[in-house]
Amino acid sequence: MKPLENQRKIGELASASRELQVSFRRQARAIVEPCPIRDVLDRIGDQWSLLVLQALATRVMRFGEINRAIGDISKQMLSRTLKRLEQDGFVKRTLFAEIPPRVEYELTALGRSILAPLEALVAWADANHQSICNARRDYADGDAA
Repeated sequence: MKPLENQRKIGELASASRELQVSFRRQARAIVEPCPIRDVLDRIGDQWSLLVLQALATRVMRFGEINRAIGDISKQMLSRTLKRLEQDGFVKRTLFAEIPPRVEYELTALGRSILAPLEALVAWADANHQSICNARRDYADGDAA
């Protein structure tokens, strides 16, 4: 092999190596920075988060009050949901140094900012629920178009 060919091949390998490095960086960034829509909807679209946000929409509440307002959520699941909502900045948890300790939960500005879109979604669901149920029934009956 001639020196000029070696230099050309080394250049090609270096270029391919740089392309791989860029590709790996993009993939790593995609793992660290998930899709914003999917990331947010995964959190607020779970079984309980919207109900907790709705419960806190009007006032500051204690754990037991939220539990009673929602009804059929276990204490463990409510605790987990509140922790996730706090982690994402939707809910603020305040611990008072009293005996017995008192903890209150309230919506943050971010939590309040989602109430209007949430109300629109609830209104849409109420208005369209029967149509969705009918479509599911038709699909199950084999009448889907």
